[in-house]
Amino acid sequence: MFGDKLLRTLFVTSTVLLAVLLGACGSDGDSTDDAAKEAGRANVDAMTAEHADDTTDPSPAALFAPARPVVSQTMAYTEYKDELVYGYFSAPADMFEPLPAIIMIHEWWGLNDNIRAMADRLAGEGYIVFAVDLFGGKVAETPGEARVLMMESVEDPEPAKSNLRAAFDFVSNTAGAPRIGSLGWCFGGGWSLGTAQLFPDELDASVIYYGQVTDDEELLRPVGAPILGFFGAEDAGIKVASVEAFRESLERLRKNHEVHVYPGARHAFANPTGKNYDAAVAEDAWRRTLEFLDLHLSIDET
Repeated sequence: MFGDKLLRTLFVTSTVLLAVLLGACGSDGDSTDDAAKEAGRANVDAMTAEHADDTTDPSPAALFAPARPVVSQTMAYTEYKDELVYGYFSAPADMFEPLPAIIMIHEWWGLNDNIRAMADRLAGEGYIVFAVDLFGGKVAETPGEARVLMMESVEDPEPAKSNLRAAFDFVSNTAGAPRIGSLGWCFGGGWSLGTAQLFPDELDASVIYYGQVTDDEELLRPVGAPILGFFGAEDAGIKVASVEAFRESLERLRKNHEVHVYPGARHAFANPTGKNYDAAVAEDAWRRTLEFLDLHLSIDET
């Protein structure tokens, strides 16, 4: 099948092109706004409180089977502090030609088994999925460890930006994806919006699950990708007021967007390994996610 051949080709090509990718992944030198940093630190504090009693132990709900067989491979695509960084690539086993791609961005725990399972699940719906690693190979086992990793990204976001640029280059130029979207949860939800800001004209869709958002219209004005956001009305970390301000800014800017706030839902309602998991809400959000991605990433011109 093309899927197996593509996987082998990508594995070889990613190795060959790694030197080129490393050369393209340096910091752009832009300074980070102090207000954005302060908001990021507050978000880390809020996430620490929300996840205080969580563990990374999987629950039965985490064992999502893909709708069809997939092929997967861990692949190097960039570096962090002179060490190679590996993402998780998954695609339908029966793929006959390059498909639309999703850059998947992990929660504050890192690129763990839950994220890989979700990558396989999404790939089973007919997408190339590349789950990135913004923590340089580290995976948190406790909320304290996750806090440290997330705070590092807040204090110095340039490595994450370079990482996402390398991932975008990988799926577009190496995997040949005709259209590209981003999707993330929590920490990754904020960076899914960040990906839309990094690629204002190139990204075709951005899905945000309870991630940090902004109502700064100067930051949102360049974004061209349609945006889909999911939030919980009882989320103590991502306040409803901030979500509504985000929505209002998108409306004033006439951006293509859908923002859903679920009554009674708390932070991380879609994470089956967490204490706030809400199966009904998570499945509704997943259904809407698939409809949104199909609408904006479909390559069927008929």
